[in-house]
Amino acid sequence: MKAIYASLLAAAGVMFAGAVQAADDAEALAKAKGCLNCHNADKKVVGPSYKDVAKKYTAKDEAMLVKHVMEGSKGVWGPVPMPPNKVTPDEASKLVKWILSMK
Repeated sequence: MKAIYASLLAAAGVMFAGAVQAADDAEALAKAKGCLNCHNADKKVVGPSYKDVAKKYTAKDEAMLVKHVMEGSKGVWGPVPMPPNKVTPDEASKLVKWILSMK
C-alpha cells in the first residue's frame, strides 16, 4: 500500500513540476518578446494587467486572444492600441494560456 501512495505522490510531483516549468517558460517568453514592457501580472501599466485579462476572458476566447497578440488590437482596453507582436502562433498560444491561468 505504501508503494501505491509513494507512486501517486511521485506522479503528482512530476505533474506539478511540469506545470511550474510551463509557467516559467511562458514568463521567460513574455520577457523575451517584450510583453512585460506594457503588461504586469497584477497591475495596469500601458496595457491591462494579466489578471484583469484572465478575469475578462475564458478558454473559449483563446483563438481571439492569440490573434490579438499576433496582429495587435485597438479599443479593447482603452485608447492605447496594442501593437502586433513578432511571435509564432505556438508562442502566442503559450502566452495566452499562461495569461488565462492567472485567475
